[in-house]
Amino acid sequence: MAKTFRGALDAGEWIGPEFREEYDSAILECGLKVQRYNCTAMTSVKEMRDAFSDISGKRIPDDSVVIFPFRCDLGFNISIGKDVLVNYNCTFLDTAKISIGDHTKIGPDCHLVTAVHPKDHMERRTHIVRGAPITIGEDCWLGANVTVLPGVRIGDRCIIGAGSVLTKDVPDDSMWAGNPARPIH
Repeated sequence: MAKTFRGALDAGEWIGPEFREEYDSAILECGLKVQRYNCTAMTSVKEMRDAFSDISGKRIPDDSVVIFPFRCDLGFNISIGKDVLVNYNCTFLDTAKISIGDHTKIGPDCHLVTAVHPKDHMERRTHIVRGAPITIGEDCWLGANVTVLPGVRIGDRCIIGAGSVLTKDVPDDSMWAGNPARPIH
């Protein structure tokens, strides 16, 4: 039985030539929705939530907000909890699932990157990609310009200092900062 495009994405498998057309179409479709989101004159926060729900394919809670400009590549792999703030100019590369827990605040210019490309340069020429999910727990605060790399899990009640690059999992109730980010006290 052949795998579907979405099934292969969910399984973290390499997306190669057999799904290239479907992958490119999904990116184009999302790009058009993101462009409308960022360029439409909205007159209420409800309109902004509705427009973001069109991007993600799921209703975001009435007390959450994603402030534009915002960028993502597929949209349907993004899940946002209650009372979440995603500030200006964030980029979510959602080749794999990105889950953001309740009451989390994400500062401006943050990047959540799930896409993984081959290490071998010849394999990279084939344009294959796979994703490793990012999970951000509840009650977290990511300062401005934080980058979270593929496969990273941030526990509950964590603070990530501005400008940090997270390359590994962060346990509950901790503060991390730096590049690469490390625990701070």
